[in-house]
Amino acid sequence: MRTVNRQLALARADLVDGVCPVPDEIVRRLPRSEAVSVVLDHRLHGLTPAGETFAGRLDGDRLSGISWPEDVRPGTLVTVSWQPAKDEIHLRTTLLDEPMRVDGVDYFHEYDPVVVTREFDPGKSNRGQVLNVVLRQGRVFEDGSAVFAEAGLAAACGLGRGAKGAFLLKNAVDQLIREGYVTRVTGSVNEAGYPSYPQADGADGVEMLFYAPLVEPAPHPEAGERREHWVSGFVRKLPPGAQASERQQSLHQKAIETDQIEQPLEPGYTFVKKHHRHG
Repeated sequence: MRTVNRQLALARADLVDGVCPVPDEIVRRLPRSEAVSVVLDHRLHGLTPAGETFAGRLDGDRLSGISWPEDVRPGTLVTVSWQPAKDEIHLRTTLLDEPMRVDGVDYFHEYDPVVVTREFDPGKSNRGQVLNVVLRQGRVFEDGSAVFAEAGLAAACGLGRGAKGAFLLKNAVDQLIREGYVTRVTGSVNEAGYPSYPQADGADGVEMLFYAPLVEPAPHPEAGERREHWVSGFVRKLPPGAQASERQQSLHQKAIETDQIEQPLEPGYTFVKKHHRHG
């Protein structure tokens, strides 16, 4: 019998619970015994071999008893293989050509941008609650970007009602825009409320928040991840068809003149000025 290979993306719950989903095609071919030998092929931070062989347990379509290495992030792709001749399940991560940082989280192995967005943890602050709605309840595109109709935020993010709730919501959205996490765009929704961006032909325009993940080269693994810190000004990609405002163009020009940044502001990009970020 041939080896069966399937690739899947890990969710945050998989990492916390020490489990790995097993594709149905492999589950059907496994021996009746619940105990199964597992081989993990992985390089810690893309450098140090961290392979391990251990006894796992098959619970339905989940393989439990796995100690995932610390650098395996939500959204990381894992190839699950069953080798009949060896009667074992093989789990393998695949190195990226270069480590990447996605909104402050370092990835050393291939990942699914959609799952990374859905599983991103923005924290429990007011701004975090708003961003959580955009990422969890909004429409996520293949590149990891997401949109959510701004009118639905008040009911979805739980910041309260009335004048106080509106005040907290406005401040949270303003902070996310200031930090470069989201941009206001005009899209549309269908009869079922499903968001569309760009705006569908013939549909009424709806103001939305558009999230585009900041993807940049990751620093050396020894540098670690920063939490509360100042973020230098940077250039960030905008949604298709959008352009930087005159204010952002002016701020970028000032940053160029004062040697704060060298990267040009190309069409389709905006400038996010230096700001304090809480991780």
